[in-house]
Amino acid sequence: MERSNRQVITVSDLNRDAKRLLESEFPILHVEGEISNLAQPGSGHWYFTLKDDRAQIRCAMFKNRNHMVRFKPRNGQKIVVRGRITLYEGRGEFQMIAEFLEDSGDGALRRAFEKLKASLQIEGLFDQAKKKPLPNLPEHIAIITSPTGAAVRDVISVMQRRFPAIRISIIPVQVQGDQSVRQIVAALQTANQLSVEHQPAPFDLILLTRGGGSLEDLWSFNTEPVARAIAASHLPVVCAVGHESDFSIADFVADLRAPTPSAAAELITPDGDVLLDGFNMLARRLKQLVDQHLANGARDILHLQKRLRHPRAHLEELAQRLDELERRLISNVKNQLERQRSRIDRHKLTSPQTTIDASSVRLGYLKEKLIDRSQSAIRARSDQLANFTVRLDALSPLATLQRGYAIVSSQTDEHIVTSSQDLKPGDRIRARLKSGAVIAEVQSIEVPPIEVPSIEVPSSE
Repeated sequence: MERSNRQVITVSDLNRDAKRLLESEFPILHVEGEISNLAQPGSGHWYFTLKDDRAQIRCAMFKNRNHMVRFKPRNGQKIVVRGRITLYEGRGEFQMIAEFLEDSGDGALRRAFEKLKASLQIEGLFDQAKKKPLPNLPEHIAIITSPTGAAVRDVISVMQRRFPAIRISIIPVQVQGDQSVRQIVAALQTANQLSVEHQPAPFDLILLTRGGGSLEDLWSFNTEPVARAIAASHLPVVCAVGHESDFSIADFVADLRAPTPSAAAELITPDGDVLLDGFNMLARRLKQLVDQHLANGARDILHLQKRLRHPRAHLEELAQRLDELERRLISNVKNQLERQRSRIDRHKLTSPQTTIDASSVRLGYLKEKLIDRSQSAIRARSDQLANFTVRLDALSPLATLQRGYAIVSSQTDEHIVTSSQDLKPGDRIRARLKSGAVIAEVQSIEVPPIEVPSIEVPSSE
């Protein structure tokens, strides 16, 4: 009997291979359609059919994913499903495992959001280098929001709890609807204009905020006019729109994005308790320093007090010093009188005429000695001058001219010519003689012969 070459597989193998092939060939997809046959069993999973006017596909969304969907799906609702294609092996059914659902209208908004975000990012409105720093201790904050929303109540409650002294001004606007974009832009411009017109500026920063909602509810904060108004603000802008998972175009342009309105209030207001603790610590430190300074002063005063003497003791010491000086003065005067008396007595023993005669003899001797030294000095100077005159005459160019030589110089620049190679035919020269000078023109140049040094040939011996 002939053996067959065909390969037989089981249904399970076929479904498993088909599932593997589908999951490997198809990436994550976004599929738009209408919900039908929606089932929500007690397990928490969702099962529904996604269809259009020509086809349908079964979908499953498990509990760990569907809790992040912001709306309750319903039959007939048009949605966009993000998920992966697979095969349910048990029934061999082609299906889609949904990972995220969004309303079909939200999908269009999401695409518009991504397009505007990419455009503004390329333009540089999101650059960190353009972010303005926030003040450490703002005194006056402008809050742009709906005056009746829960967000403003949360912000005010947090600010009053953290730092009651801070001033708050609410600029009321609609945060959704047809007029919201125009009002938000006008509020941003008004806050900035007030800060320009009033000095010092009335506001330190701006808080732009609202509560949570759907993408459509938050759309005013995803518009280009609002983004450009935030970028044009010279005041720092803090943006807190929606819940922590919500990101708007305004968040990316703002100088700081807060996840919620309450978190924004925490970020922009200082903690009064922390500041009070700091002040108390500084007060304690100051008191310690003052007490230490006073203690040191008291110790210095006590030390000086111990060194301080009664004025009477000092006066007695000065009186004793004065008596000592008086005794020394009297003694010195007596000694001076004794010396003067002795000198007078010695002069009395010597005749005045004898002194005059002795002085005359000494004066005559000194006169003759002065005359001799003066004449010797004059002769030495005369001999030295004559010697210098002879040496000067020997070195003088005039002495050379006396012997018939001439000093030749160029007539143009008057430099002395020392070589015939410094001139050329046609040059005019000036020759200074013993008496007068001669102007001449060079007719020809005689070059001195080149002396060839003799070479001594060594002997062959």
